[in-house]
Amino acid sequence: MGNGAPRIVAIGDNVVDCYVDLGWMYPGGNAVNVAVHAARLGMHTAYIGAVGTDEAGACVRNALRDEGVDILRTRVIEGPNARAVVHVVDGNRVFGDGSVGVSRFVPAPADLELIAGADLVHTGDCSMMEEHLGTLREHAQWLSFDFSEQPWDYIAEHAPLVDIALCSLPSGDSVEHRARAVAGLGPQIVVVTQGPSGASLLTKEGLHHSPAGLGQIVDTLGAGDAAAARFLTGLINGESAASALDAATAYATTACTEYGAFGHRTPLTSAIEVRPTKETV
Repeated sequence: MGNGAPRIVAIGDNVVDCYVDLGWMYPGGNAVNVAVHAARLGMHTAYIGAVGTDEAGACVRNALRDEGVDILRTRVIEGPNARAVVHVVDGNRVFGDGSVGVSRFVPAPADLELIAGADLVHTGDCSMMEEHLGTLREHAQWLSFDFSEQPWDYIAEHAPLVDIALCSLPSGDSVEHRARAVAGLGPQIVVVTQGPSGASLLTKEGLHHSPAGLGQIVDTLGAGDAAAARFLTGLINGESAASALDAATAYATTACTEYGAFGHRTPLTSAIEVRPTKETV
């Protein structure tokens, strides 16, 4: 990992994706995936979150450490790690049951200090950070939020607090209409992902579309997070938003050539797969 303060801090969700048909689990989660891919792209990154004391928690923590992500503010909490059951159907991931485990937490003063020193902070709809977005906004230089496929009411409530909004295109809407509607809430940059059709971007310079990259698709899990990481690192490195998005859609395709969001295959035990917890997702 790099010296000094991390340039990107990802805060919130982590998970082990349990590929029950294959007998393997892989570390993941939007915040973790962005931190790892940004680190692979040469950015000094940190992950703030909570992992469990089970094998799944060790899987996530070990992967972050091996990828060079700063885990100084990654808590280890007694109990099961967050997990999700995943099936791969024709190269696309289909989610089954899941649990948040011990991953819900409240940002501490030391977390906010780390955030204040970064160029950009990223979180998203699976991170359970909604009630803390105001605090993150106060400390972050730039705040990026992945809204994924959340409904409009959710976006309308939280988008006014973020600088960069990432969202999926819902059926029945146009890219331009969705992008301008989100931008009207306050974000300076809006990215609308369109799956195999690529992604579009709206800034003060106007609307820009980037086609999806070409390549073999094995598993699409985490492709959007890989694209987000490449887009955000490009912005930090001074690329134009359009150029960063062009590179991001191409980079996302390279993330689809192996199972899991970024590899680190680990044997899946039945205890991790089926153990019940009080809170599910």
